[in-house]
Amino acid sequence: MADGGGGVKVVGLTKRFGTVAAVDGIDIDMPSGEFFSMVGPSGCGKTTTLRMIAGFERPDEGQILLDGVDVAHVPPHRRSVNTVFQSYALFPHLTVGENVAFGMRYQKVPKVDIRRRVAEVLALVQLKGYEERRTTQLSGGQQQRVALARAIILNPKVLLLDEPLGALDARLRKDLQVELKTLQQELGITFVYVTHDQEEALTMSDRLAVMNGGKVEQVGTPQEVYDAPETRFVAEFLGVSNVLEGVCDGRGGITVGSFGLIAGAGALRESGTLRAVIRPERVVVEATGTSGPNRLPGMIERVVFVGSTSDIRVRLATGELVRSLVANGGAAAISYEQGTPVSVLLPVEGLRILHS
Repeated sequence: MADGGGGVKVVGLTKRFGTVAAVDGIDIDMPSGEFFSMVGPSGCGKTTTLRMIAGFERPDEGQILLDGVDVAHVPPHRRSVNTVFQSYALFPHLTVGENVAFGMRYQKVPKVDIRRRVAEVLALVQLKGYEERRTTQLSGGQQQRVALARAIILNPKVLLLDEPLGALDARLRKDLQVELKTLQQELGITFVYVTHDQEEALTMSDRLAVMNGGKVEQVGTPQEVYDAPETRFVAEFLGVSNVLEGVCDGRGGITVGSFGLIAGAGALRESGTLRAVIRPERVVVEATGTSGPNRLPGMIERVVFVGSTSDIRVRLATGELVRSLVANGGAAAISYEQGTPVSVLLPVEGLRILHS
């Protein structure tokens, strides 16, 4: 359905509310046809950025380039973008078909063409035959699909989505995450998606920007940002992380307490007091006394059964608490009880030194 274009780039984008910079000079490049997410906690500036791209907020500084043209001061209706909100904003007195066709009523499109396009778009969002139903007769997931259909029927180059799954229950959210990504691939248009839900961002995005305090902490593919966080905030916001503080020697060595460890990634050439991060699924809990590099003694503090995995929490001899995720498939680790002495392996390839 897409006819090309739809690249979005923000340069030095700034928005202040009083003395507070809600968005503080950010630069983000979102190529045409990409599913790009902005993720971060409440108040980080992601929704304000989206509203500026949509034209609902005017930036104080910076550019919003749509296919290379600065639209920062162009009214919303003259930008080739459309927005889907968390509330959906459907008209309860109109049928599904009338809701979807609403925007076309102002484009002088023949009625027969409107009916054809409505049918095509409803089939695309798996609502074929729902034209005559009232939106009040639909489930939350169906209403979300109607809102999507209404947005894409006008063939925008960019579709902006402001936490569109936030009002749905957890199970339906997971199902629609997959559906949204599939729909974006079929349409071939640029999706810019805002969410505070890290799992949504990791599941659906081609690339994502992690935002904090009005700034962009890191941009990359989900795997890049998860496996190679550049800051402590990114490491702790996206998933669960074990963060250890120690003294680095500038060659990848880090001393935590009296124990020497080797890190395999990150700021290996930086020295001084820094932090290292490792994901729980990379941490290995072994029998006490197991010898070898990158091992620290500890004691099991708690074992939490979480279905497919067990979350083993170990208090290291250095005082830090680390977590290890172990698959529940008969592994010996799940038999450990509180107070059991163990050895904890922090594999070199999984240990990453964060920039200061």
